Order: sequence, then C-alpha cells, then structure tokens
Amino acid sequence: MGPHPAVAAIRLAVRRVLHDVLTEHQAADAAHPLVLVACSGGADSMALASALAFEARKLAVRAGAVTVDHGLQDGSDTRAAEVVARLTAMRLDPVESVAVTVGQETRVAHSASIRGGGGRRAGGPEAAARDARYAALDAAADRHGAAAILLGHTRDDQAETVLLGLARGSGIRSLSGMAAVSGAAGRYRRPFLQLDRQTVRKACVAQELAVWDDPHNADPAYTRSRLRHEGLPALEKALGKGVVEALARTAQLSRDDADALDSWAADAEASVRDETGRLECAKLYGLPPAVRRRVLRRAVIAEGAPAGSLFARHIEEIDRLITGWRGQGAINLPGRVEARRQGGRLVIRQG
Repeated sequence: MGPHPAVAAIRLAVRRVLHDVLTEHQAADAAHPLVLVACSGGADSMALASALAFEARKLAVRAGAVTVDHGLQDGSDTRAAEVVARLTAMRLDPVESVAVTVGQETRVAHSASIRGGGGRRAGGPEAAARDARYAALDAAADRHGAAAILLGHTRDDQAETVLLGLARGSGIRSLSGMAAVSGAAGRYRRPFLQLDRQTVRKACVAQELAVWDDPHNADPAYTRSRLRHEGLPALEKALGKGVVEALARTAQLSRDDADALDSWAADAEASVRDETGRLECAKLYGLPPAVRRRVLRRAVIAEGAPAGSLFARHIEEIDRLITGWRGQGAINLPGRVEARRQGGRLVIRQG
C-alpha cells in the first residue's frame, strides 16, 4: 500500500523543487547541493521537513534544517531544542537552532557569536519577527553553503498575504503575494503554495509527527491571526467556499502582470532620460501610469531609498510632480532621498 494521499502530495511537491535545485547546480558543476528546511515545529514546517528527509535520500541532495528561536515566549529555547531533536531523528544534517533578538535592531545569535540582523521595517512586531527570521536563515545558509532554503507557506498563507496587500492598497505587486522562488539567487523555495493547510496537517497526522501550535497564530493582537480566524471565515460564509483558491489564483495572475509591467518599465526608462541622464517630465507624462510609477520607483531606489520603506503614497506624491504640477516643493523620501521638479526635469538625489 502506498503512502497516505496527503503524504504523497507533500512529497511530490518537495520532489519537484529538489529536481529544480539539482538541475540548477548540475549546470554549475556543483555536486550534492545542501538544501535546508526552515522549521518552527508547526505542522506546515514539520510536514515539509519530513518530506525533505524522505525525498533527499533518493536524490543526490544533502538535507538539513534550521529552527529560529525568536525568544518572544517563555520556554522558547526549550521548544527550539525539542524541534532540533525531532529534526535530528529524521536524519537531517546539519540541524541547528538559531536564537534572535527581535526589536528595532535585530540581532542574530549562533552559538557564542553575534551576527548582524536586518534593521527595521514598518509593520510592527510581525514584520520585526519576520526580518529577524530571514536574517537568521540567510546567515545559516551562508554559513553552511546551502543551495536553497525550503519554507512551509501554504495556499492558505498565500490567500492571507493577498488580502493583507489588498487592505494596504499597495498595488498589483503586493497582490501577487509570495513567490514560489525568491531571495538572492533564488535561495528561498516554497513547495506548498499549491497545497492547502488541511492537506499538510493531514500529512502530519498520517505520519504521527509531533507538532507545536504557536499561540501567536491564534492571538487576535496579530493582524494575520485576526484575518485567519475571523476575516477569511467571514468571506467564505458570505461568498461560499473557494475563496482561498481564488485568492491564490489572483496572486499568480497579479505576479505575471507585475513582472510584465516591471519589464516594460525597465525598457522604457532609458527613453525618458535626456543626454545627461536626467528624467524628462514631458516624456514621463506620456507613459501609461502603471509604467511611469514603476520608472519613478526604480529611479528613487537607485538613488538610495530602501525598497522596503518605499510605499505607494511616496510614489504617488512623486507622480504628482509629473501629472499635477502646481509649483510644489521637494518631496522627502525614505533614505534621505528627495525628489523635485526643476526646469522640466525630475531631479532625484540624496538630500
């Protein structure tokens, strides 16, 4: 008898990602790449760790794991040690726990050393914890020379991300949710984006995997928790089943559109600059708004504005220098960058 259908589904999803990693590294003449799984001990990441351990043994792939201890709850270090023990029992190697300090300045601790974290980002404690986690995972990948890190985000997580982007009014890129492949050199892979959370949990039950339910996931103080336990159920009650699947499809369609517009903007940028490289307002005005705003965003980031701190309202203010010129003054932007209209040109520079 074959494995439980849910177990078969998660293993197939991981197998496809591992084949992609192998293909990429065979092209680079790199043998036996190391793939890490980011594991919190929750159902999604434990199912992912189990599937990675199973599939890696059949392929020329080394498999390891990292659990990040955010230190936000009493006993978090004990739970991290338990997760390490479970991952080690799966014969993953290397396996390590990395402690981080979540705050305005994130610090990542590995053994006795301190590694620089990810600074600050708007979005409160959830964003601060996310920054700390990714800083820790990046450091672990660099330390071990990992080819990829697997993340356990499911289709349900994708739906929540799309709704959060919609609520922020951040545009089509925000609606595109999480990419299946992201990060520097495609470091992060999300095999479960086409699988629902219920399938992943069934796989844990079928394999008798011990999992930990993070109380933060049910804490209404967190935006994503309220959306998961109140917002999405209310939408499904009002609109019927299938909301999660529809939102996940929206993410993919939005990502395709956003990629096309980004490519258009990259090609258009040279055509709206004068011989000295300055942006010409008249030529910018002639671009479709979606393309023009992307050109402006690229230009501001190129001058030093942090992409993570640059919001739609910033770009809209700059856009009004082109489309609603009334003699307004310079616009102050993140990263001490300013934008002003001067002699028919848009001048963007650090102040």
